[in-house]
Order: sequence, then structure tokens, then C-alpha cells
Amino acid sequence: MTDSPQVVSGPEGIAIAAAALRAGQLVALPTETVYGLGADASNPDAVAEIFRVKGRPTNHPLIVHIADASVMGEWAAEVSPEAQALADAFWPGPLTVLVRRMATVGDWVTGGRDTVGLRVPGDEIALELLRAFGGGIAAPSANRFGKVSPTSAAHVVADLGSDVAVVLDGGVCAVGVESTIVDVSGDEIVVLRLGGVSVEALADVLGFRPRVEQTRAAVGEAVAPGMLAAHYSPAATVVICGVGEVVALAGDLLSDDAPDVVVGVLAPHVIDGLPAEAIELEPAGEGVDYAYALYARLRQADRLGITHLLCVPPMPVGVGAAVLDRLQRAAASSGLVG
Repeated sequence: MTDSPQVVSGPEGIAIAAAALRAGQLVALPTETVYGLGADASNPDAVAEIFRVKGRPTNHPLIVHIADASVMGEWAAEVSPEAQALADAFWPGPLTVLVRRMATVGDWVTGGRDTVGLRVPGDEIALELLRAFGGGIAAPSANRFGKVSPTSAAHVVADLGSDVAVVLDGGVCAVGVESTIVDVSGDEIVVLRLGGVSVEALADVLGFRPRVEQTRAAVGEAVAPGMLAAHYSPAATVVICGVGEVVALAGDLLSDDAPDVVVGVLAPHVIDGLPAEAIELEPAGEGVDYAYALYARLRQADRLGITHLLCVPPMPVGVGAAVLDRLQRAAASSGLVG
């Protein structure tokens, strides 16, 4: 076995990736959100490899990616009017709906729960792969469990190496944060994970603003991906702070006579007055721009040897709310949630 996976692209790459999935191998695939670590959702041995490679608890459910909303009935015991309305409005796109599963859907995908998450990705390469493969692809993010999600093929190769057979290179992910997960399986419609579809956009379709679940789950308790208290974590200690606090906080960290401290700053805009020793990452902008840049900036911080990353979040509206959620979970790994 080589130290690197087979990196492919184009129509030939899609054919190679589809064949690998049929053979029970793992394939990293591009989506508009992040790269996914995919396996044939109907193959328990293949799906088990996802959990092994990621180091992911086996009772932590996976999202099944499908080619078209018309096949929801193959996975969902019931498609409610609300589920159908959301699918019609946002598929293909960064939305996952959690529905009651058919009895034929394996526990290996659902973590033993009676629900399954379904998504039609809004990336043409992913859709072509799904059509070529002809089935559902179970795919969490293509990285080690709890770490920063990958938004390029190079990130996947760096994280997983030869643990994945094929990496289908589709360039940089257009959205940059994971899909929004909406539970439509019960009497109340609940947002379980903020993501690429804003709560405001959901409300426009549903006619009401759904409740956002604020629980920070422990490992093994999450009913959907992305609900753990600590997640999306770089090696650097992440500290969330306001724009009026960041200069003083950077100065305090750098004045503690700790030679191993390397301070970085991530903010929507340039911060004036930072200590010369602080490393200011390229400003991330607001909303969708911050989402697009977020994971690449977190990875850059680690490459630069930053030990403390001071993050000024975007305005928590639209997709900016999802960015704040990711920063809070990254900071929770350090015990430093602002």
C-alpha cells in the first residue's frame, strides 16, 4: 500500500470513484459544504471502515447522500409535507433532513436510531458520482473525528493519507461549512445543526422560525452529526473575543514572558493596533465569506505554529450563525468559550 491515496478528477475520476465504492472501498468526495469520506451506505463492512478511519464512535449517526429527492422514499418511512417542502426548496444544497427511516436502512448508518439523515448535495461532481454509483453514499467529513473539516482534496490527503482509497478532486468547497440539519421526524421541527442554509431561509419556506437545538451533546448522545460540545478543533487554542478585546488580549498573551506562545488573530476585517508579534491571518469577511474561509484559516493557523488563535466572529445572522457555532465548538475543546 502506498502512503497516499489515488487522487482523481474529471469523468474518468468519477468512474474510478464509483467502482471503488462498489468494491467496498472508501472514497473522499467533494461537496459544496466540505469533503466527505464516503462508503456504500448499504454495505456494513464499508461503512465500518468510515468509523475506523475517522476514529468516530459507531453510535454517532451518518448522513446518507442521495442523487435526487425522488428516492427519499427508499430511505424514509414517511416524507412529511414539511420535509418535502424543504427538499423542494433547498435540494440540491447544504441541507440535511432527519426523517424516520425505513426498516431496510441499516443500524450501521443510523447509529441504531430510528431516524436517518438524507441530503442531495449541491455539487455537480458529487451528483455525477451518485448517479454513476447508483446508490446512497454514507459520508461524514473526510477528517479525523473532532478535528477541522477539509475543504480541499489536499486537506483530505494530508489528514487521511492512504486510509482512503480514492480522493475525487473537485476543487475548493463553495460553501465551506457543513450542511444545516433539520429534524422533521417528529411533531416539532427542530434545527439540530446550523449550517449552509440559514434559519431565516428555513423560516421563509416553513412559514415559521424553527427552534434551534442548543444542547451540546456528549460523545454517544448526539442524534445527528455536529452536535458535540467540542468539535472542529485545530491544534491551536481557540479563544473567541470581541473586536474591542482582541488587541488587549493579544498583548496580554505576548507579555507573559512565554517564549513558546504564538498568537494569531482571525477576524472579519483588519484589526488596528495589534502587537507586532501577533500573526494576523487574512481577514475572513462576513457571513458566507467567513464560512468559505473558516476551515482553511484554522488549518493555516496550525501550519504557522500558532498556539493561541484569537477569533472575532462574524455577525451571527444568516450563515454567520453557523460560523459562530463552529468557533464555539472549536473553543470548547480548549475550555475557552467566549
